[in-house]
Amino acid sequence: MKFFHESDSVVLFPVEENGLTIDDVLIKNQISVRLMRKLKKEKRIIFNNKFSQKNEKVKIGDVVGIFMEDEIDNIEPEDIPLDIIYEDFDLLIINKRPHIVVHPTPKCISGTLANGISSYYMKKDIHKKIRFVNRLDMDTSGIIIVGKNPFAHQQMALQLENDMIEKKYLAVVEGIVKEDEGTIDIPIGKEEKDILNKVMNNGKRSISKYKVLKRYRESTFLEVQILTGKNHQIRVHMNYIGHPIIGDSLYYKRSSFIDRQALHAWSIKFSHPRYKNIVEFKAPLPEDMKYLIEKLKMN
Repeated sequence: MKFFHESDSVVLFPVEENGLTIDDVLIKNQISVRLMRKLKKEKRIIFNNKFSQKNEKVKIGDVVGIFMEDEIDNIEPEDIPLDIIYEDFDLLIINKRPHIVVHPTPKCISGTLANGISSYYMKKDIHKKIRFVNRLDMDTSGIIIVGKNPFAHQQMALQLENDMIEKKYLAVVEGIVKEDEGTIDIPIGKEEKDILNKVMNNGKRSISKYKVLKRYRESTFLEVQILTGKNHQIRVHMNYIGHPIIGDSLYYKRSSFIDRQALHAWSIKFSHPRYKNIVEFKAPLPEDMKYLIEKLKMN
């Protein structure tokens, strides 16, 4: 008999109550209908150490699971160093450096974070597609989450869709922010011909909470938590309230002290896709933002 052990390809769900079917167990563990259909079609649902094609009744002590076959990813591997914060069967969490694109685009097909991950997967003998849970702008540094299999990505995407992932950023902004804490609840959108997002009445509701960490002579160091996930949300919101992010050449202007927007995704908290415990990861402030702060202290 083949024995299945948990891995990046196998997720097992011990049955904890009677009166359920295999489908019930998978639904209770939030396996999406789309993924369940795919697994059934490919005969990849496990029941007590064998593949099952029927929606059988289960009892306490049984084990239901899913098997995710190897995949081929067509992203070209490149030997790009990765700053890995954490890794397990389901997640690869990376501290992205600034000035690197997350995923290949028609204008940038190489030198991306995905190219580096492809090389890493090849060296580690991981045969799965690269599935990003979140994205960061090229010049924003900080935490990027990769789901290492379809299950992990689906579970994380569900949390993201329901605003269940706590995301906090560090930002250095122009001017003195007077309130120690505040909430910006202002809609953001984009006209059809616009390149940039902006505050607009018929935009999508966007909520950012900020907390002052330190005030300098003409600038402020903030922690910003985004409760929604609109593109460029922090950059648009801070610019709108009169405190644009230093170095943000897209929404404000360049800085002589830093060659990008001073924005860093430093903390993320969520429920682990497999084990369901709350986990939190942090990425330290990068050197260029430390340098900026030291310069601002002197001026």
